[in-house]
Amino acid sequence: MTNETAFEAASTVIPGGVNSPVRAYRSVGGAPRFLVSGHGPYVVDVEGREYVDLVCSWGPLLLGHAHPAVLDAVHAAVDRGLSFGASTPAETELAEAVIARLAPVTADGRPVIEQVRLVSTGTEATMTAIRLARGVTGRSLVIKFAGHYHGHSDGLLADAGSGLATLALPASAGVPAEIAAQTLVLPYNDPAAVTAAFAEYGDRIAAIIVEAAAANMGVVKPAPGFNAFLAQTAHDNGALLIVDEVLTGFRESAAGWLGLEPVAADIVTFGKVIGGGMPLAALGARREMMEQLAPLGPVYQAGTLSGNPVAVAAGLATLRTADADVYARVDDVAATISTAVDEALSAAGVEHVISRAGNLFSIQFQYTLAADYAGVQRQEAFRYGPFFHAMLEAGISLPPSAYEAWFVSAAHDDAAVSRVLEALPAAARAAAAATPA
Repeated sequence: MTNETAFEAASTVIPGGVNSPVRAYRSVGGAPRFLVSGHGPYVVDVEGREYVDLVCSWGPLLLGHAHPAVLDAVHAAVDRGLSFGASTPAETELAEAVIARLAPVTADGRPVIEQVRLVSTGTEATMTAIRLARGVTGRSLVIKFAGHYHGHSDGLLADAGSGLATLALPASAGVPAEIAAQTLVLPYNDPAAVTAAFAEYGDRIAAIIVEAAAANMGVVKPAPGFNAFLAQTAHDNGALLIVDEVLTGFRESAAGWLGLEPVAADIVTFGKVIGGGMPLAALGARREMMEQLAPLGPVYQAGTLSGNPVAVAAGLATLRTADADVYARVDDVAATISTAVDEALSAAGVEHVISRAGNLFSIQFQYTLAADYAGVQRQEAFRYGPFFHAMLEAGISLPPSAYEAWFVSAAHDDAAVSRVLEALPAAARAAAAATPA
């Protein structure tokens, strides 16, 4: 079997041949790689070819593929049973671990997180956070930012309207205009736009939802003080701040991005690392807010597989293993690779800037570092496809889109990093030679 024949077979029974759109390689072209195994910093495709993995399952694999501590925990959990549809003691242990990691993040002297509800996906976590915010405030409108992705629930698949403070339009077929109109889509890192939205709709806005550091339009850091501004503005107007740490949570630090930049978040969502590669996500907040969820409160949320014991085992083992040395290694690898990418592109004369937020990074093919989605879209993204394929041919698996973050793990040892560095000069030359389609 080749990657091409695997893709052809998949395309006959799966829409587009994939179960998540970015996997289809539409942004870079070619047949996607079909993977069959992973170990440490490497993945292996159906043809038996090994790649250094800089996707890491889009973030969960902080420890790398098939880490022994995670596998041991998962195997032990599987031996006890795959699913019970009932509570298990390990769910409590995972919630306690999350709360303990966020304990240093305080607002008004109290921990930001006092209780946690486990769910199965990041989409489910953000959807529940929005419902909880609306239930608590009795309001309907939500502010999100252009280029930020919070899952594919209807209300968050919204495009900006014609002005800074206009109700949104559907961003996907199948999303009713009435639902999209419950969202205000604003430019990121723009305090004036947020102020204008509250001036017009303040008593109708339930919450602002924001990626802790944007990583779904490439990496774009929050401007200094922007997240704190959002918290203060929301609270001044009786609204809540939802900080989405599905991507950044427990990856950027032991306490996620909030561990690097504490703000008075009201609800925080988690995913990716919290499940260690298994389907698991969560939301957390102070006790009085979380107690508004069923069965104690009027805000309904449920899930047959919420807190699945195998997923919980993987997440708990990941968090217990991710110590200071793990975060130091991840930060070091990210710095080494991102610096090398910068140097290789510079040597090839490619207009670019490396955008970093902690240990997440991406390339913008322009000289001016963008602060929002409109700025990111002005880059020469056509250069990424040739760059990507040159790296792929050299045995390096990158995110198949210019608008995604690169991920590294603590398993990326010197040998894996050296392979990446050796592949960069040729990839940079391919980017330099690229022309618009």
